[in-house]
Amino acid sequence: MAEKKTSIGKIFVYGLMALLFVGLGGFGATNFSGNVSNIGSVGDAEIGVQEYYRALRNQIAAIEAQNGQPLTFQQAQEQGVTSQVLAQMVVNAALEDEATKIGISVGDDRLAEEIVNTQAFQGADGQFSRQAYEYALDNAGLSEREFEEGLRADSASTILQGSVLAGIKLPDTYVDTLIGFAGERRAFTWAAYGPENLTTGLPVPTEEQLTAWYEENLSQYTRPETKLITYVWLTPEMILDTVEVDEDSLRAAYAEREAEFNMPERRLVERLVYGDAATAQAALDRVSSGEVTFEDLVAERDLTLSDTDMGDVTQGDLGAAADTVFAADVGTVVGPADSDLGPALFRVNAVLPEQSTSFEDAMPDLRDALALDRARRVIEGQAQGFDDDLAAGATLEELADTSDLQLGKIGWTGNDGDGEIAAYDGFREAAAQATAEDYPTVAQLGDGGIFAMRLEEIMEPAPLPFEDVRDNVATAFENDARTKALVEQAELKATELSEGKTFEALSLTPNTEEGLTRNAFGAELAPGVLDAVFDMEPGDVRAVPGTDGAVVLRLDDILEADSEDESAEMLANLFGDQAASDVSQDLFRALSADIQQRAGVSIDQQAINAVHANFQ
Repeated sequence: MAEKKTSIGKIFVYGLMALLFVGLGGFGATNFSGNVSNIGSVGDAEIGVQEYYRALRNQIAAIEAQNGQPLTFQQAQEQGVTSQVLAQMVVNAALEDEATKIGISVGDDRLAEEIVNTQAFQGADGQFSRQAYEYALDNAGLSEREFEEGLRADSASTILQGSVLAGIKLPDTYVDTLIGFAGERRAFTWAAYGPENLTTGLPVPTEEQLTAWYEENLSQYTRPETKLITYVWLTPEMILDTVEVDEDSLRAAYAEREAEFNMPERRLVERLVYGDAATAQAALDRVSSGEVTFEDLVAERDLTLSDTDMGDVTQGDLGAAADTVFAADVGTVVGPADSDLGPALFRVNAVLPEQSTSFEDAMPDLRDALALDRARRVIEGQAQGFDDDLAAGATLEELADTSDLQLGKIGWTGNDGDGEIAAYDGFREAAAQATAEDYPTVAQLGDGGIFAMRLEEIMEPAPLPFEDVRDNVATAFENDARTKALVEQAELKATELSEGKTFEALSLTPNTEEGLTRNAFGAELAPGVLDAVFDMEPGDVRAVPGTDGAVVLRLDDILEADSEDESAEMLANLFGDQAASDVSQDLFRALSADIQQRAGVSIDQQAINAVHANFQ
């Protein structure tokens, strides 16, 4: 689906705002030498060199801001950014050319309004500033005439684009058809036919059969692209045994966390405050007599239980109400008692007993926590030294021989299960970007650990040798043979069902589904069951492969979409909006293609190359 057009004027404005936000550092306007001022045209609408440069620069900056990391121009080209920007510029120029030919334009008042309301052109008082306007355009390398002409042309193009994109409304029949298809249901009965029902033995495969199976299912036994990586790493846990923690530090940590180790009795309490004690007492009497519950009192005040929840509180948290609340049994409502908000009723929901942990009992946890923290600091202090050694020419193997760093090798495919270190985001990101030209550098793992890596080789996808996966092949062959045998037996049962026998008479345990849709999210059915029942007519019986055997199906009824279902309106809105958007985008894409074909598109590749050279 085509993306909506980004307006030329807004590109200029957003670019200017970006320049202002970064203090113009590194984003100064670039003037291209020579007499070439355009990279191409659509009809009479030209695509300026500077315009293309700014659009491309802004798109790269936007991607960098989104990803939080630099994007080289080579990476931008590989990701198709340059092609996308050029395609968008061509579409913009096509709309501009068409708007000019059919006489669409905007007046000076509309143009002035857009300029005055642009934040980049406002002063400290929030009002339009002529000085700010001139300063921003000058630093962006734009004259007032150039900018205003671009903005005027863009506004005209936007009017043309809006006439296509807006106002598309599909007939109700179209939406109803979509809802009818998505919401149509099937009522059916099914029974599992598992391995315990197998009445025949399974064939013992020959080597030729296993080899044939292996070749027919080669994709299951193909190694993905694999990066062979040598690495060193060091985590706090690796050096815990070498970190000493003295008793004074442990006692200081215990004192700092004493409130955590020694907690007084607490209670989970709800509080309902009243304006005066008499009203609160009357409410308590109604609860005591059984006339109402605490929930009823809360509802009478137009409150919810969450509004009354105090969480877990200590006696010190309750002030004058402490004795009353802490003498109450769980589940009882007591009061009235004074609170900082006035007379209140309290309900006790649970009692959390006092917790007391001595220094001796807390010492193992304290020691682990302190040792881990100190291990992190040790590693942090060593990291720069390791990096300096690598920069001076030391190898990973040499560092592992002379330090606590541990050496390892991994065949990285992009899966967490490739190895213990592959579970770290930092390692995976580095491995994904690693090239043979990279020099090992120290990087963070995220838990206080560090690593450095060296890419040895990139192994292209290739089938694993049959000898290495023979056992897996044999298991898969056996499972497939078992499933086929069970399906054959289940088909005989299906035939008997179609002849009038019941599930029970065939020793099958029936399960009934009253009405499932095509997606039936959460339905505990074997893959393929829903596809099968939506391909059947009422009364049809079929056997299909199941998760661990076969499934016997009988379609009982076809049910229309439930118009009263709460999701029906949501589906109607979703389908209606999506379909209208799809159609409008298709129309816009067709208009753009038609304009380009009629007007003619000319692209100067040498001019584009000159622009790209400024990014190298």
